Amino acid sequence: MNRSPLSLSSALRMAVGSAVAVLAALLLAAPPAAAHPMPHSVLLLDVHEASVTAELDLPLGDFSRASGIALDDTTTAGQLSARAPAVRRYLAAHLHPTTRDGKAWAVTIGATALSRAEQTSTGVYRELTVRATLTPPPGGDVRRFVLDYDAIVHQVVTHTVLVSVRQDWAAGKVAGDGRSGAAQVGVIGIDTRSMTIAPLTVDLAGGSVWSGTYAMFRLGAEHILEGTDHLLFLLILLLPAPLRAAGNRWRGTVGTRTALGRIARTTLAFTLGHSLALAVSAFGRLDIPAQPVEAFIAFSILVGAVHAVRPLFPGREAVIAGVFGLGHGLAFSLTLAEMKLSTTQLTLSLAGFNLGIECMQLVLVLLALPSLICLVRLRRHSAVRTAGALLTAGLALGWLLDRLGLPNPVARTADSAGTHTSQLLLALAVTALLATLWMITHPRGEGSGATRRHPYARPAVQDQP
Repeated sequence: MNRSPLSLSSALRMAVGSAVAVLAALLLAAPPAAAHPMPHSVLLLDVHEASVTAELDLPLGDFSRASGIALDDTTTAGQLSARAPAVRRYLAAHLHPTTRDGKAWAVTIGATALSRAEQTSTGVYRELTVRATLTPPPGGDVRRFVLDYDAIVHQVVTHTVLVSVRQDWAAGKVAGDGRSGAAQVGVIGIDTRSMTIAPLTVDLAGGSVWSGTYAMFRLGAEHILEGTDHLLFLLILLLPAPLRAAGNRWRGTVGTRTALGRIARTTLAFTLGHSLALAVSAFGRLDIPAQPVEAFIAFSILVGAVHAVRPLFPGREAVIAGVFGLGHGLAFSLTLAEMKLSTTQLTLSLAGFNLGIECMQLVLVLLALPSLICLVRLRRHSAVRTAGALLTAGLALGWLLDRLGLPNPVARTADSAGTHTSQLLLALAVTALLATLWMITHPRGEGSGATRRHPYARPAVQDQP
């Protein structure tokens, strides 16, 4: 008895079922709860090789009362700019980091900004954000110091300051790491018994280049996994890899070996393209605006989706992957630029980050590979492929409009996919397993005698790479 290929209705039921499950997870997932304003300041520390950068988030009402500087929820950016020198003088007088033996650190108070006013149950809440750079004297240790800080607290006795480390490369805590937020190292406040404010001793655990490099490897893996647009571009470009182009249409298939070669070359070219751009932009310390880079990435996905329906550059997918990979590499470099690493740290970070990207990319391609090969063996694979390409094109268009300044629900839904990586990985793994089992039970060329012809069994046509 002959086994017929998977019917169109069965394939569509599988595709629709998977799509509904994924969309339900995306659309029904509750958004993260908004942070409730609290009556305290937050001091976030970014520990670098030779200095510490501090970000101070200060409740505007308490700051104005303690400093005597007129700032409220109606203050404009221009008014803040005029009062910024007074803000800096006040904070410089109340921020005194020192070494363990009392040697003063240099303090530079930098940019100031105001958050948007937020209506709460107790009134309007707004924060003043100020950045400062703390530099130890020669021989000083950026991992062990004393923080003498009493801004606001010296006047508002109920006020407290939460001190946390947001970035510490040597300890494996890097900006953008989704595994954890800032790690609190202490609280500054008035001791109500003695009415004194004790300095905070900051003593961070020892760091190493291995911790920093591994953290960047992990960040690179998370970046490609949660960067839905990067992954979608690669997968949509691989979608027609098993197909043969004739004129301006996809007609027939190529052999499995040829398809695997195309997939390998396309993946490698994408890797080389973004690796080159990442290295040049990171070491060149290029200040690249994010918006055009992100719009270019959305455009690349749209081009890939069109190519999956009608061949635009058949046989040259690897070249296109390498060219568009340059743009994707520029986007990756924005993550490294925000960390302000030293040259040594940047070199190790670049190696770890890039290796993490490649490893995760390889895992995802291997998971997708069975489905890509299985797809062209369906009786009506063209309909399924076209539906997937059109869905991808819709997402790409939503991203493109959003990154050109036109926010839309399509882009928000697509972005939210990056927060459901566990579910997406599970779905991809299950699909790969089912596709592999189906190919085992429906071997190529199986049927009645030699008259049955499978899409892969076309001896009259020679494979072209």
